[in-house]
Amino acid sequence: MSTSAVTKRLPPLSAYVHVPWCIRKCPYCDFNSHASSAENIPEREFLKRVAEDIHQDAALAQGRKIETLFFGGGTPSLLSADAIGQILEMLDKQVGFAANAEITLEANPGTVEAQRFQGYHRAGVNRLSIGVQSFSDSYLQSLGRIHNAGDAMQAFITAREAGFDNINLDLMHGLPDQSLFDAMHDLDTAISLKPEHLSWYQLTIEANTEFYNSPPPIPEDDTLWDIQQAGQQKLANAGFGQYEVSAYAQPGKECRHNLNYWQYGDYLGIGPGAHGKYTHQNATTEIIRTRKTRLPKDYLNANKPLVRLEEAVAPADRPFDYFINSLRLRKATSLTEFEAFTGVPLAHIEAKLAELTNKGLLNRNNDLIATTDAGFLYLNEVLACWLE
Repeated sequence: MSTSAVTKRLPPLSAYVHVPWCIRKCPYCDFNSHASSAENIPEREFLKRVAEDIHQDAALAQGRKIETLFFGGGTPSLLSADAIGQILEMLDKQVGFAANAEITLEANPGTVEAQRFQGYHRAGVNRLSIGVQSFSDSYLQSLGRIHNAGDAMQAFITAREAGFDNINLDLMHGLPDQSLFDAMHDLDTAISLKPEHLSWYQLTIEANTEFYNSPPPIPEDDTLWDIQQAGQQKLANAGFGQYEVSAYAQPGKECRHNLNYWQYGDYLGIGPGAHGKYTHQNATTEIIRTRKTRLPKDYLNANKPLVRLEEAVAPADRPFDYFINSLRLRKATSLTEFEAFTGVPLAHIEAKLAELTNKGLLNRNNDLIATTDAGFLYLNEVLACWLE
């Protein structure tokens, strides 16, 4: 099969806006976040540069509307509702939103942020992701969080009262010295609130973090395994389907924004250090990864140009680039979409597909492939195959 025989089309479009400030830098966090008091957030300067950033990237949409938008950070809920509304207006004017666009904002529990929920809802945010992490004061303290368990509960209640009917709770497990009992208590508490979505993931020690330089006492592997197995069963019993490695949702409430990432969609990356991806469908499909000026002081400096660094994804690298995300999903991925979104003929990956299928790590049903239960459990082995 020749490259020209591949039926190509542009993938769906999302947008990500990075807000880089937090009240305090958590010891496990390796994101592009910087400590600042709420009173010192340079909101006006940020909005001005975001306007320039959106204007610079608008042409990358190539006529598509934004299907999903995610305000991440940092702590986006440190911005006022008016600022969030202005960013939404900028994006709508210069790119446009699909009629049923999913618009998510990350928020941390705490009185100041929670009081803004009603304003965010009026501005157009229709999904909240609340960074609870734990419902135990002692574990929250060990994680360096600025809220307590009561704040977390109240934030959820306030969000419901503000009109949000699509809420995610971020919850960690495998916390320092955490027992199976304590981990399940956290999960039971989260489930009792009846959120639509739970991001339930294990604490990992990342480079360039405080925990990396001074590691906390992480539970033994046997305990981590018991927590994972017991938690997955508990979530399933409560009606939460696992649709990705650490994502669980009530039926129809999967995070569409993350699904677009995992299914090789395009996305505009707006804000300090934001990453993006866009596709050009010409004679030979071009896939470009982008990233913006990283440090907030440089991003906000009106005397410096906004920089969008670009790096093309070579055709030989696209299979790994595609499957590293799509195979994280429990649902099958389409090989027709692989061809359409990467421009790589299916014939180029048939040998790899056969190898993984013969090893019992992949199931294939005509156009659809998915990891087997063993493949999902040993996902790193599956992904490593695409690097060979």
